[in-house]
Amino acid sequence: MSDEQPNDSSRPTDPEAAEAQTTEAQAAEVAGLEVEALDADRPEVVAVETEVTDETVEVRRAPRYGAFLLAGGVLGAIVALILTFAFPENDQFDRGQVFGFLLLALGVIGVGVGALAALVVDRSLSRRSGRAIVEHEATHRID
Repeated sequence: MSDEQPNDSSRPTDPEAAEAQTTEAQAAEVAGLEVEALDADRPEVVAVETEVTDETVEVRRAPRYGAFLLAGGVLGAIVALILTFAFPENDQFDRGQVFGFLLLALGVIGVGVGALAALVVDRSLSRRSGRAIVEHEATHRID
């Protein structure tokens, strides 16, 4: 095992070059610019500037429409199942066919009722909306 310390190639060996890099970075920081190194072998200083803009946005809650549609379809299927066994069996159609017909009709109606409920909930929640100020940061290189 060697007692030598590893050579750090990112640090310049010339003290004047190191001082010049430090001075450039300090000058950029004083000017309000951030500094970014591009290449570890040949360190260059690139100045970047950050632009901050404020925007006013509306914040509100919204229902998940898919959940309402799914709940309406499931409710329609449950009603179709109940109606299938609530009435006596028909001579022309067996219970499976009756359930299929009812499921098709009541499933569509249930999805429609679920969509209508989601729209009503969305309308009521839109009245409780608020405004917020959002900061947007964009960083650009200065060429």
